[in-house]
Amino acid sequence: MDTRRSFLYKGALALTSCGMSVKAPRELLAAQEASTPSICFGLLTDCHYAAKAHVGSRYYRESLNKIDDAVRQFNDSKADFAVELGDFIDAADDVDTELGWLRKANEHFAKFTGDRHYVLGNHCVATLSKKEFLNTSGAKKAYYSFDRGDIHFVILDACYRHDGVSYGRNNFDWTDANVPPHQIKWLQNDLKSTFLPVVVFVHQRLDGNGSYFVKNAMEVRSVLEDSGKVLAVFQGHSHKNSYKDIAKIHYCTLRAVVEESGIENSGHAIVSIFPDRSILVDGYRQQSDYDLKKTSR
Repeated sequence: MDTRRSFLYKGALALTSCGMSVKAPRELLAAQEASTPSICFGLLTDCHYAAKAHVGSRYYRESLNKIDDAVRQFNDSKADFAVELGDFIDAADDVDTELGWLRKANEHFAKFTGDRHYVLGNHCVATLSKKEFLNTSGAKKAYYSFDRGDIHFVILDACYRHDGVSYGRNNFDWTDANVPPHQIKWLQNDLKSTFLPVVVFVHQRLDGNGSYFVKNAMEVRSVLEDSGKVLAVFQGHSHKNSYKDIAKIHYCTLRAVVEESGIENSGHAIVSIFPDRSILVDGYRQQSDYDLKKTSR
C-alpha cells in the first residue's frame, strides 16, 4: 500500500541515489519495515441507502454509486477487510421494502473482495429486527471480536434502550443508545483475554454527551481505558468528521456517505496500522485525514 510513510521512505532512497548519504542500507531496510502497515482496512458509514427521493442533504439513492466508489478504493488498496459502521440503509414503511433495500445495498458492498463486517446502526433496525438485518446482510453477530494482523478488533452494538431492551421494529428513541450490562461484561472479558493492541468499531459515538452519543459512554470508555490495550475507536452516526483524544485513546468519527449529492461529496477511508502502533487514516472525498501517533499509557 502506497502510504505517506512509504512515500517518505522512497524519498530517502531517491536522495541516496543522488549521492546524498541519508542512511546506511540496514537503516533504510529498518525504515522500510517500519513504514509497511501491519494491517489496513476500509471504513465507510451512514450510507442510508433507500430507493426514495432525497430529503434535505441526504441523497439516499446515490449511496449505491458512493458505495461502489469506496469499494473500488478498498480493492485497489488491497485492504485486508472492510467495515460498514452502521445505518447501512434508511427506514422503510414495511419489512419487505426494507429487506429489498438491504439486499440491493449489500450487492454493491459485496463487490469488495475481502471480508466484510457490519456495525448495527439505529436505522438498520428501525423497520427490521436485528436478526433480519444480520441474516440478510450475512453479518456474523451484533457484537463480536476478531484478530487480524496482530491487532484485536472489537465490534460493539449500542442499539439498546436504557432499560436494556434491544432495538427493533422502531421500538426506540434514537437518542436513547446504550451498551447494556451483559455486553459491558462481555467487553471486559474479551479485552482481558487478548494480549494484542485493540481497535473498536461502534455506530453511536463514545466520545462525549448528547443526542448522538451512547448514554453510558463514560462507562464504556472506562472499560476501554482500564484495559490499557485500546488504540482507537472508529464511529459514525453524527455524519461529520470529528477527532478526539480521550485518555490517550483516539476517537475518530467518519463522514457519512449519504450526505450531499455527487460522489465527490461522499466519504470513506483506508486505515493503516503500523508496527509502532501508529495509525494513518487516509481519507477520500470529504473524509478527513488523520496521522495518529502512538500514545503511551
